[in-house]
Amino acid sequence: MPVPEPRYVFDTNVLISALLFTNSTPGRAFTFAQDRGTILVSLPLLQELQQVLGRPKFERYVTQDERDDFLNRLTREGTLVTVTVQLHVVRDPKDDLILELAVSGHATDIISGDQDLLTLGSYDGIPISTPAQFLQREEQSQVDSSS
Repeated sequence: MPVPEPRYVFDTNVLISALLFTNSTPGRAFTFAQDRGTILVSLPLLQELQQVLGRPKFERYVTQDERDDFLNRLTREGTLVTVTVQLHVVRDPKDDLILELAVSGHATDIISGDQDLLTLGSYDGIPISTPAQFLQREEQSQVDSSS
């Protein structure tokens, strides 16, 4: 029986870091996930990302065209999930959006830099890790499977 393709949910803060600093740990985690599985997105996540990237403070790091290109690629290459659950797990409703996307999309991993999510450790059997923890776990998994 084939192993199902991994399904990843990235928190907004990690996506923004991946855009701004492609060689950073969040950037490498995002690229790894793109290469080995499916990135899950939802309309609320894309709307939040567009709103945050629209802030003037990002103009000195990336052009509007680069931000638009990133959003367009994420929309085109990611898998759009219709959120089918409403959760109230953490204090920030924007963090609940990540959990709702992960549960609705049957995610295998949530990658976040948000302490409220990270404190959970996992939700509904879906591990929640920092980009560094995610990369370390995936690299170890590859070593173990090649042994």
